[in-house]
Amino acid sequence: MKPWMKIAVPVLGLIVLLALGGKWMQSRQPGAAGASAAKTPPALMLTEMDLLQVQKQRFSQTLEISGSLKARESVLIKAKVAGELLRLDVREGDTVRAGQALGQIDPVEVDLRLRQAQENAAAAKSQLDIAQRNLDNNRALVAQGFISATAMETASASAAGARATLQAAEAAVGLARKAKADAQLISPIAGQVAQRLAQPGERLALDGRVLEIVNLSQLDLEAAVAPELSVGLKPGALAQLQIEGLAEPVPATVARINPATQSGSRAVMVYLRLDGRPGLRQGMFARGRILLEEREALVAPASSLRLDKAKPYVLQVVDGRVKAQTVELGQAGEGLFGGRSVAVQELRSGVAAGALLLALSAGQVPEGTVVSRAPANAAVSASAPAAASR
Repeated sequence: MKPWMKIAVPVLGLIVLLALGGKWMQSRQPGAAGASAAKTPPALMLTEMDLLQVQKQRFSQTLEISGSLKARESVLIKAKVAGELLRLDVREGDTVRAGQALGQIDPVEVDLRLRQAQENAAAAKSQLDIAQRNLDNNRALVAQGFISATAMETASASAAGARATLQAAEAAVGLARKAKADAQLISPIAGQVAQRLAQPGERLALDGRVLEIVNLSQLDLEAAVAPELSVGLKPGALAQLQIEGLAEPVPATVARINPATQSGSRAVMVYLRLDGRPGLRQGMFARGRILLEEREALVAPASSLRLDKAKPYVLQVVDGRVKAQTVELGQAGEGLFGGRSVAVQELRSGVAAGALLLALSAGQVPEGTVVSRAPANAAVSASAPAAASR
């Protein structure tokens, strides 16, 4: 062996021993275990509110609507004759019955017209009597040969003309009597006074508006629906309405659907019928849902659906890790989750029944994140760390 090799071999052995000893000493240091553990991230703790389960259940497809309430029966009382409004006996909010007298237009003018028509009718009656006697006399004279047949025809025509004049005068009397009756304002329906549009002492023109009466026993909701959403809508469909000021929902029924769309918006007007109840007023705003159909479907709460990518997807928990899964959507509607009715979305493909999904409340969790479910009794305390980890 060469002399230099005798020195190099022990030196190399010593270097190897020192390196191995350094690694052993480093592994014995307290921070080494923490550094190794830091390489594995802790699991994201999820509460029950963060997890939603896909279920196959009875699915209700609904249509969202909104609009204003309108009394089905309402009327504007107008002046049928021109004249001064003598009195008005009701005010806004007063209840009236059908046939009740509500006010009076000054009848002086119509009384004079009625008297004039009656006098004209009396004069026409006198003229007819004279023409009739003349006709009777001429018949006798014609029979005896004292007058010609031409004179007889003239007398007959005069009598017919006098009779027509009397009939016209009597028709004028009838019109004058009607005008006298129209001077009294009568309610054609039962209801309540909504507006008082004139005051006593005002001069009313023909068809001048005086009062508005509404019957709140039955109401309609006028709602505009997009034409593509109105295809499956039919009269008789049931609906639930939430009306401002009322805690309980109000049931309603689709009564009519307008056969034509609105110009400009192309919307279809749908009219829902509901019974009146205390607190409901014309013009109140309401929103609700119309039930289109019910069927079995695979659904998940709408709060699990994510739309921030090109295709809709959900964050599914698979083997303790988060996986982004693209889904094919069906119809939107309502379903029962957690003992209450919530907005749901039909899922036609992508996930199976029983799959666990992350709710939007869990935030945007990266795909591949390790997750675990917090114990039920620790849900409140675990929510803070979960939120901090997001």
